[in-house]
Amino acid sequence: MTTTAGHEVLREPAEIAFADELAALAKGYPGERPVGWRLTPRAVRAFVVGDERLGVRRKFYGDDALVDRCVVTLMSNRGLLLVGEPGTAKSMLSELLAAAVSGDSTCTVQGSSGTTQDQITYSWNYALLLAEGPTPKALVRGPLHRALGHGAVCRFEEITRVQPEIQDVLIGVMSDKVLHVPELDGPDAIVFAGRGFNVLATANLRDRGVHEMSSALKRRFNYETVRPIRDRALESRLVVEQTSDLLARAEVRTRLAPDVVDLLVTAFHDLRDGMTADGVVVERPTAVMSSAEAVAVGYAAALDAHYFGNGTAGGQHIARQLIGTVLKDNPEDGAKLRHYFDVVVRPRAKRDARWKAVLETRAELDR
Repeated sequence: MTTTAGHEVLREPAEIAFADELAALAKGYPGERPVGWRLTPRAVRAFVVGDERLGVRRKFYGDDALVDRCVVTLMSNRGLLLVGEPGTAKSMLSELLAAAVSGDSTCTVQGSSGTTQDQITYSWNYALLLAEGPTPKALVRGPLHRALGHGAVCRFEEITRVQPEIQDVLIGVMSDKVLHVPELDGPDAIVFAGRGFNVLATANLRDRGVHEMSSALKRRFNYETVRPIRDRALESRLVVEQTSDLLARAEVRTRLAPDVVDLLVTAFHDLRDGMTADGVVVERPTAVMSSAEAVAVGYAAALDAHYFGNGTAGGQHIARQLIGTVLKDNPEDGAKLRHYFDVVVRPRAKRDARWKAVLETRAELDR
């Protein structure tokens, strides 16, 4: 996929990146589909959790039963709200579900404190509006308008970052499945939802209380909590696959060796849980120690080794990126990380060369 300027895009949407898998699932899972859906519910599930028979890779590493419930909700008359800590793959799961259900994951509202109603529903081409008045030609359709008209899933990322009065534009649409455009006349003034329309929103638990959703809007969603990965082997597999994909896209040959991935995942679990596997208690930093952050640390460590080292990523590369991750939210987390180095890393370094390389970076915490 290339941009209009002829450049290769940095990241393709899921429906393009996995077009071959979607085509294979459409053939491999024949049967009854909900009206407006591109795939059967079983095929949607397989797109997310994988199907070795059809060569479809697993993309979401988490609770498979959660995926089943999400698919069922999207078939119902309620919206789906994915909540969880940052970095638990809520947005990725949202994109995958929209791509599989609708064949289009780009009907997306990116919520922020500056999001306005017209960015969600519709706005106007003001040059045409002044020249011709309010006409369908002058209408600029927002993600919700397009999803309604096409019978597609509308994604609403970080919904609790948006002002409550703007959030509530969804209430009538989700209840009546219709959007009114009062500036127009005739059939263009009312957009009825096509079969297959639904709203799939995400919310960050750390933003709870920033902009609480109204009770009326909450009632229109089924909530599903996306939790951090507890299984270290599963998280290691995730880190390997996603860092390898990122490095291949960047045309970098360096890869993370299994022992380095194990070190990375172990450090993240230690700090995330506040306790090591052998029972040593450590202070949990306020920084997010999610799987997404682990992938980011692994990717950056490999780039560091490739461009500034000998091409082999080791404990020292992981440690340097880990320090930046922990300290970026709260400088006071430096004391907690120093404690981790002293009571966990130092003893490990005496018996494991990988951790010795990690310990050698401790001096960077005192600068």
